[in-house]
Amino acid sequence: MSHKEKTIDTGKIKKAIREILLAVGEDIEREGLKDTPKRVAAMYAELLTGMQEDPKEHISSIFTENYNEIVLLRDIPFYSICEHHLMPFIGTAHVAYLPSGVVLGVSKLARIVDCFARRLQVQERLTVQIADFIMDSLDPKGVAVVLEAVHSCMTIRGIKKPGSVMVTSALRGIFKKDPKSRSEVLSLMHNASK
Repeated sequence: MSHKEKTIDTGKIKKAIREILLAVGEDIEREGLKDTPKRVAAMYAELLTGMQEDPKEHISSIFTENYNEIVLLRDIPFYSICEHHLMPFIGTAHVAYLPSGVVLGVSKLARIVDCFARRLQVQERLTVQIADFIMDSLDPKGVAVVLEAVHSCMTIRGIKKPGSVMVTSALRGIFKKDPKSRSEVLSLMHNASK
């Protein structure tokens, strides 16, 4: 099934949320809760738009360019929903590639991040999906992706450690094989937070 064929069944979500409200002992006819199932269904449809999106839609703006230095878009805000607790994790992505004859329109890097982030995810998989997609689509000499995120499933529940930031990385091509190139790209990304 392609991404376009997958649809979010908001009717089922409404029914499920109604059942959750009943299960926790709430009065679903209370004024503040009457429209909650509808609002939650609309929220999930919005937060999970990446499930209907094909990331290939975002590589239409490829330009032939004889540029052979690092291209880095850093501090890309993103949000995702953790598939373990259905709670958000919110963070920043830094995406770099070393072109091999083509460059991508700059906004497309952010759109690719969003496309993969707006799905039920884990941060590790999200990082790899972004890196592999860019590597496969542009055939660059290398790709580096670093994600930094705060996970509400551990900051407001469970271990309750607010301020904890999870960092994941995925390196491909020259950024994985060559220590000097890896050091350069990670240094550029690290300077994003300063």
